[in-house]
Amino acid sequence: MAADLDLAFTPATELARRIAAGELSPVEAVANALARIDEVNPTLRAFCASYGEDALAQARVAADAVARQRSAPLGPLHGVPVAVKDTTPERGRRTTLGSYTHEHWVPDHDAAIVTALRRAGAIVVGKTTSPEFAHTLICESPLWGTTRNPWDPSRTTGGSSGGSGAAVASGCVPLAEGSDMGGSVRIPAAWCGLVGLKPGLGRIPMDVLPGNFDSLSHHGPLARTVDDARLFLAATQGPDDADIQSVTTPLDLAAPLDGDVRGLRLGLSLDLGCWEVDPDVEAAVRAAADAWRRAGAVVTEVEVGLTARAEALWGELWAVFMAAYYGHLLDEFRSRMDPDVVRLIETGNAMGAAHHKRLEVERTGVWRRVAAVLADHDALICPTMAQRPWPASKADRPAVPPVGPDGRYHSPDMTAVFNLVAPCPALSVPAGVDRDGLPVGVQVVGRRWREDTVLRIGRALEVARPWADRRPPV
Repeated sequence: MAADLDLAFTPATELARRIAAGELSPVEAVANALARIDEVNPTLRAFCASYGEDALAQARVAADAVARQRSAPLGPLHGVPVAVKDTTPERGRRTTLGSYTHEHWVPDHDAAIVTALRRAGAIVVGKTTSPEFAHTLICESPLWGTTRNPWDPSRTTGGSSGGSGAAVASGCVPLAEGSDMGGSVRIPAAWCGLVGLKPGLGRIPMDVLPGNFDSLSHHGPLARTVDDARLFLAATQGPDDADIQSVTTPLDLAAPLDGDVRGLRLGLSLDLGCWEVDPDVEAAVRAAADAWRRAGAVVTEVEVGLTARAEALWGELWAVFMAAYYGHLLDEFRSRMDPDVVRLIETGNAMGAAHHKRLEVERTGVWRRVAAVLADHDALICPTMAQRPWPASKADRPAVPPVGPDGRYHSPDMTAVFNLVAPCPALSVPAGVDRDGLPVGVQVVGRRWREDTVLRIGRALEVARPWADRRPPV
């Protein structure tokens, strides 16, 4: 069957309302999602698996529950089709991490976030692609190949949650789970024209890693609207003892946020101190700042004063992460692994323990610079990505040294530095388009664990500069 595009691009909040009211069957919603996956996945490669009959069987159970909801209240995502990233375990479903090392791994448990989504009534219709071990900002893996951007298939979605980005942007699902260790939710959000949230550390319990004390890693939603992101966060926030670092006091996210930013103080930085920003990106972010001013916020330009060393610092932490969790796989699988992953692991293996510990001192310096801005502002505003979307394949990525002779940072990522200040939520919201009509994102970085504030700020921009009704040409 051909997918109904109006239904495919209906927000999750509206789908949930219509299902609960008996206006739409979960079977219809799920069948339409599966049909849309069939239509676009040969081009985009957003999914490495879809669950067809199993998802439809769950949808039929969900439809029966609607008929008897007076005795059993429905969850906030009841019957809504969602997708889960291929780095997130699901019981009985192959989870490959985009790698031949896990090609045949079938977990015997659900990750905490999968449990939360199912508890909320969501129906997982498929698994979305990721680069190997979620290691980079181009969504291409040895196992599943190249994921492509719905707005221009010659461009990347961004990574590492690139399959989730493509899935939501193309109308396969209204919500998809992503993980964000260095911008992996916000990067595809920016380059696919979506809302992407890195919550504060532990807001959504994270138990998918071998170690439970990592301080870079977050789950977060990719969505087409800010309110859909709010709904996802409301359904999946902790606490949960699966994650010892999960935040013990949940936010009240039961109702949509009003987007009232009157009197809020926003600090605007176009380059964070050293990034080389494309003129189209700068123009879109300045237009967003003007929209917030018109909505009543006080927007002032600020100096953050970061240097390219902040990004390098994150890169060294990331190399140790990769070596610690995946280095033992090199002996058997080196020839079938992404060469960039091999280099990262080797870099991490070569790093001394004392040097790694000293990175905490530098990380503290990054926090002090960000904290100085947030002390006087409710949020810091900057681009999500400094450059326009890169080519889809890593073989075609620009051969530009990350740091130029002037000390300016020329790579596009402006997200990873905010994983260094992990308790601060960071939201990417569509800000406009570039010269080719491709999406540009603006990033809203808030005070510790104030996801409600960054969502409210994002909602104000969404009202002022609507985006969610746009559909890619795929």
